[in-house]
Amino acid sequence: MQKNLDVQLNLNVRGLGCSATLAINQLCRERELRGEQVYKLGLGQSPFPVPLSVVEALQANAWRKGYLDVHGLQELREAVAGYHNRRHGLSSAAQDVLVGPGSKELMFLLQLVYYGEVLIPTPAWVSYAPQASIIGRRIHFLHTTFEEGWRLTPEHLERACQEDPGRPRLLVLNYPDNPTGMTYTPDELRSLAQTARRFGVLVLSDEIYGELHFQGAHVSIARFYPEGTILSSGLSKWCGAGGWRLGTFTYPRDLAWLRQAMAAAASETYTTTSAPVQWAAVTAFEVGTDIERYLSVSRAFLRLLADEVQQRLNRAGARVTPCQGGFYSFPDLGDRRAALAARGITTSPELCTSLLQQTGVATLPGRDFGRSPEELSLRLAFVDFNGTWAMAQSDLEVTRVDAAFVREHAGRVLTALDRLADWVG
Repeated sequence: MQKNLDVQLNLNVRGLGCSATLAINQLCRERELRGEQVYKLGLGQSPFPVPLSVVEALQANAWRKGYLDVHGLQELREAVAGYHNRRHGLSSAAQDVLVGPGSKELMFLLQLVYYGEVLIPTPAWVSYAPQASIIGRRIHFLHTTFEEGWRLTPEHLERACQEDPGRPRLLVLNYPDNPTGMTYTPDELRSLAQTARRFGVLVLSDEIYGELHFQGAHVSIARFYPEGTILSSGLSKWCGAGGWRLGTFTYPRDLAWLRQAMAAAASETYTTTSAPVQWAAVTAFEVGTDIERYLSVSRAFLRLLADEVQQRLNRAGARVTPCQGGFYSFPDLGDRRAALAARGITTSPELCTSLLQQTGVATLPGRDFGRSPEELSLRLAFVDFNGTWAMAQSDLEVTRVDAAFVREHAGRVLTALDRLADWVG
């Protein structure tokens, strides 16, 4: 029996490499160590610093060394519930929240304990499908199109559910989206919620970029489907604290059994999340005046930078949907297929490899995000700038952030896009 289990584990993991985003980051480091020029548009790490009040909270709590409850610090769970109630009109309580060492780990545990088919709209973040594969879950990709703005539609979801309507299903929904930067309107979310409710689909709503909606107007699908939505958040993107590794899941009250099952699995794996980081996260989720100002500057800077990025991608002949939040763009160079093919480039991996070798611009191929390799798409993260310096120069005054300010402080990103455009052209 044990031998059979070992074989099954090997089959599930065999063929998986390091996460594409982490691999490109390591490749960039190696090129830099060799003295080569590299523009790091691969790994999507926030360039902005952790807000000062949150850093100070971490410093003040660095002495805390004890194990905390596997569900998370009570004060933090209360802060997270209050945050979602204020931001998204929910009625959550501390008991509905589970804290983990990054939302990525919580997503893995959810798929581990919830038996069901995993529905993944593409293009999709690089780790959703590999996690499901490791665990052995059945994956159903829902391929969206450029013409649809890369959005999942109720029709997509209904077609996926019509075959065996009673099958347990988990829909992973991410918005603002990595890799495209798109998001959904309230009406679009309401329609998706109605379809999910009709088929009893459990929704994992990955809203890690919610606070980076450029207009500060992020809406959660949990507002329209509260009984069937697990809301995922954390500190990595909007709070600039990716390396702190703190994520949160907020569950509907009727899914307490699922939260408890995940906590049981957590107790046998990671045990708990860093105590000092949890105490600091209380300050983050309380979102004081200083953090509101920090977010206003972040949004304004990224919105203006996204406009500059789009202009340069259009000059390169790429089709690209407008970015509405976060710091990603997902251009499609299919209109340059003949010219690229003449240079021996016919797939997105070949596109990104040649681009890096010949220009130093590091990106990721659309293949890594669930798209066909023959689709000449790529994802770029426009984060290669000194966000700490930009934030300091703004003095947290959003009125100081205009197009000239962005061009001054994000020169590496704009140079990278100019090099890409020149190379394609």
